[in-house]
Amino acid sequence: MKSPVHQRRIENCSRRMKEHGLDALLLTKPSNMFYLTGDGRLCAYAMVTQDGEIALGVPSTDVEDVTALAHFDHIVGFEDEVGMIHSIAHYFEHFGLKAGTVGLEYTFLTQSMLGMLTHPHAKPKDVVPTDCTHLLSEMRMVKEPAEIERIRAAAKVADVGMKAAVAAVKPGVTESEVAAAAESAMRHAGAEEFWRTYVAAGPRTNIAHGLPTTRKLHKGDLVMIDVHPIVNGYSADICRTVCAGKPTAEQQAAYDLYLRAQQATIAKVRAGVGMVELERTMHDILKDAGHGKHIFGPPIHGVGIEFEEAPLPPGHAFFHGEKEPPPLPANVVISVGNCGLYTGPWGVRVEDTNVVGVDGPITLTRYPRALTQVARKPATTKTRRTRRKTRR
Repeated sequence: MKSPVHQRRIENCSRRMKEHGLDALLLTKPSNMFYLTGDGRLCAYAMVTQDGEIALGVPSTDVEDVTALAHFDHIVGFEDEVGMIHSIAHYFEHFGLKAGTVGLEYTFLTQSMLGMLTHPHAKPKDVVPTDCTHLLSEMRMVKEPAEIERIRAAAKVADVGMKAAVAAVKPGVTESEVAAAAESAMRHAGAEEFWRTYVAAGPRTNIAHGLPTTRKLHKGDLVMIDVHPIVNGYSADICRTVCAGKPTAEQQAAYDLYLRAQQATIAKVRAGVGMVELERTMHDILKDAGHGKHIFGPPIHGVGIEFEEAPLPPGHAFFHGEKEPPPLPANVVISVGNCGLYTGPWGVRVEDTNVVGVDGPITLTRYPRALTQVARKPATTKTRRTRRKTRR
């Protein structure tokens, strides 16, 4: 199946491969395969030549499904890992690649996966592997209009999920049940999948990314909820902290400070701004308030096919195998509020997905930001009468 969108991306990829001296790419990361071909799944690979030809290898059970979904020139099915290795060797021979350089996604591959892709029965001995992580990340960083619309749709689903999760926050409910409420609501709202949902309550809000447990919420607990739905292949990222009851004055003050820092940082999101400036803006407000020792990790990251991708702040980028990002151009999508304020007994965090606009930010996640759960207005006599008429 040929797609003009994916054809343009392949042509762009081909140009970048020539600039970087890459004769081929051998991709196994689902998000990169999805970006270039329209389909990305585990136990599969895509080989891209410098001339822009795409060859796919997938489990034989998946050939029909991938054929209907993906943009490619060649496809082969394999039965097992040995078959996968032999199919890779077949494509190297088919494309006449007996020597040169092949790009691999080093930051995605485990040691055993790397060994399989570079096995003597797969890769010709004169083809040298090198890292292509940054090449794909740079390609994916600036979003096309259609990509932004998909992220916008994911953000709306994220808001639905957050609303359901916050409504589920009550003493006696488990963290896992709060996560389940969010995930069920997101599925019903159109999410086909989601990245890991984080729900942490009480003292567990003091850890960076708390996976939900069967711990029950207690009255007065802070509850940190972070959801990442996938809609039409694209993600959004939202985090809210709410209290299962009435927060203390100290908790409210910390929350208000964090929210002020987050909103001040978002206000600077516009074309030309640097990731370092954004990170420093948020951290400086927290440090000036005496919380320098209560900060952990980078507060900003890119959002797209994955809920966390390039651009990343320089230090964080280094450990992800990425390059330091340039000043942000328009139509990059970033999340602000990735890491919280961790005081010791508890932590607070607020996070939103934003498009870098020419003149300012476009915030896509809209669920209210409040430490106290938003109370429902009591029904008036007129409203109750209307409801009774509707039921009749």
